[in-house]
Amino acid sequence: MLRLFALVLVAAFSLSACSSPTPALGPDGKPLPRVYRISAGDGAKIQYRMLDSVNALRAARGVQPLVLNAQLNAAAATHSRDMAVQNRPWHFGSDGSSPIDRVQRVGYPGTVLGENISETYETELETLAAWMDQPDTANVVLDAHARDMGFAYFQEASGKIWWTMVTGTGVPEAM
Repeated sequence: MLRLFALVLVAAFSLSACSSPTPALGPDGKPLPRVYRISAGDGAKIQYRMLDSVNALRAARGVQPLVLNAQLNAAAATHSRDMAVQNRPWHFGSDGSSPIDRVQRVGYPGTVLGENISETYETELETLAAWMDQPDTANVVLDAHARDMGFAYFQEASGKIWWTMVTGTGVPEAM
């Protein structure tokens, strides 16, 4: 009898370990957000996941796809880190630089067309969805003149992520 009781007790504990935890709910009844942690090896995957998503949106609108540009990626990475240092999402660097200045500093030969920024704990795809909900940031994603894209992030120890997307023409504009 004791053996049967022990077996039932072990089975009950085993089954209870299989249940998934109930997410914490906010006052609105929705699950509270979880921190999206980015590991050191995820950088390129994140950039290409964003590029693929942007290009899917562009294809749906009949706009040609973008390509990742290393110089624009560098400008975006610099700005993401700088926004974290300043602790504010805005388009100007701590040295007063604009997106145009940052793109020129990295030697990009084309013209910068737009820059989207975000301060969030959300994933890159949630951030893209938020950008698509606003006409001004959606226009940067869908600009038919854009040929190149730079995309980068900086994640603080707290988990906060600073995202930057930059688009450009790919070639110098004729005067």
